[in-house]
Amino acid sequence: MLKSLSICLVSFLLLFVLALISVFLGFYFISQELTVFMEWEVLALHSSGIVMTFLFDWMSLIFMGFVMFISSLVIFYSREYMGADVNINRFILLVLMFVLSMMFLIISPNLISILLGWDGLGLVSYLLVIYYQNVKSYNAGMLTALSNRIGDVALLLAIAWMLNFGSWSYIYYLEASRDSVEMKIIGVLIVLAAMTKSAQIPFSSWLPAAMAAPTPVSALVHSSTLVTAGVYLLIRFNVLLAGNWLGEFLLLFAGLTMFMAGMGANFEFDLKKIIALSTLSQLGLMMSILAMGFPVLAFFHLLTHALFKALLFMCAGAIIHNMSDSQDIRFMGGLVNQMPLTAACFNLSNLALCGMPFLAGFYSKDLILEIVSLNYINSMSFILYFFSTGLTVCYSLRLVYFSMSGDFNSMTLHPLSDEGWTMLRGMLGLMVMAVLGGSMLGWILFPTPALICLPIYLKMLAVIVSILGGWAGYELAKFALSYKLNALTWYFSSSFVGSMWFMPFISTYGVSKTPLQAGVLAVKSFDQGWSENCGAQGMYSLFITWSRYNQGWQNNDLKTYLIGFFFWIVVLLILAFL
Repeated sequence: MLKSLSICLVSFLLLFVLALISVFLGFYFISQELTVFMEWEVLALHSSGIVMTFLFDWMSLIFMGFVMFISSLVIFYSREYMGADVNINRFILLVLMFVLSMMFLIISPNLISILLGWDGLGLVSYLLVIYYQNVKSYNAGMLTALSNRIGDVALLLAIAWMLNFGSWSYIYYLEASRDSVEMKIIGVLIVLAAMTKSAQIPFSSWLPAAMAAPTPVSALVHSSTLVTAGVYLLIRFNVLLAGNWLGEFLLLFAGLTMFMAGMGANFEFDLKKIIALSTLSQLGLMMSILAMGFPVLAFFHLLTHALFKALLFMCAGAIIHNMSDSQDIRFMGGLVNQMPLTAACFNLSNLALCGMPFLAGFYSKDLILEIVSLNYINSMSFILYFFSTGLTVCYSLRLVYFSMSGDFNSMTLHPLSDEGWTMLRGMLGLMVMAVLGGSMLGWILFPTPALICLPIYLKMLAVIVSILGGWAGYELAKFALSYKLNALTWYFSSSFVGSMWFMPFISTYGVSKTPLQAGVLAVKSFDQGWSENCGAQGMYSLFITWSRYNQGWQNNDLKTYLIGFFFWIVVLLILAFL
């Protein structure tokens, strides 16, 4: 126990100090407009050398600082949340490996070292998803790993195409070669890789399934590491998206993801899955504004979202911990009376998610929606943006109504309290940043205030859709029988919207039933059938038979020899007469 405590504390202190250094260095770099390339010659053999390049600019340093800050508080929080776990040291080491893989991804201007971090994230995320060893976790881990493998293959193909440029350091070639055919192919592959890692349609089903991991892992994965890796990679490759069909394609699919996740969250009753779908919705928002050509704005929302989403997951973890591992929001209620501090943090992070003025989410979301209103954009994407914003407020208010208000709906004697001070300290550290982080980042990333002049109805549109969404969420959350009966009347529509447009079924049954079964038949009939019969196994059995005959003759077994001799004479005579 003491050993695990020391590993937790050392990891927390180390990451926290490194986070502070990294963030302040990032602020210094942005003020001085500095970029540093660091090259490390790993191996020099005659005229060949293996050189690893690291890119330190304001973006990589600030993002690294945020990842390390959130992971330090998550590790601190895990001391209590995972305290009863026998293998807590293994858990902490896995989280540290996860953070290290993300660091590699962030500071690499080279596709090979990016693949190192990218695959590290995929592998460690699989190990963390199957951490609670049961069938559901194994299935979720497999779905996560195999969905991400598609992106890994796309990245490998992009590495192969980068050979056309003489080096894998893409950062040197993006501007100069953006119109070449090779770079366009690389752009398509990078977009495919980013869509799998950031769970855009049609690869969305793995993200809610990954909720099988422990809650501290969810807080880390869904805020600043695994799912944001795709967005960060596209921010680096943003030159390839501007003003072409690739950007329009990404804008459409990101908008649909945002809408699909917002609708699905309104039908969900699992606390962690609601928050996971909210992450999916925000990823769609980041991807879509990035596709419109605003990488710094997408990065700004990525950072503010990381702060309040990590806090939201931590609060959810504290609630689940106190509810004896129950995640169904229908069994909650009145938690604001039982767990006031946790409820305060939970509601604050929910308000930040909805874009409440002067909290972290407001500064990025409001700016994104005003930029969308100001730019030339087709009406479908415009409707998806604002409708999805209303849906965010809708499911957030529904969640608060179910969990915080009314009477407690679980067992009568229940140990609900705010006594877990270790978890609370971790949450309170993030709560400060969820309040102040947006404004501070806004002042630093956009030192010149943006003056966006719009007609009054467009200026007020974000507020109007938020109020309408909140009202719809309150109405949806009422315990009225008519709502349930209407949902049953429109059963197909309800199940379609509530199950992420049947994507989990298509990703599992759709893949396993038809293509994999066809693969099994092909393997049995070809690889294990004709190929074996005409190939190695057939030759093996033939040679065995021949050697047995030969062995008999070698042993001077006259009977066998004579029988064989007369047999062949009879066969030859019959053939001659025929």
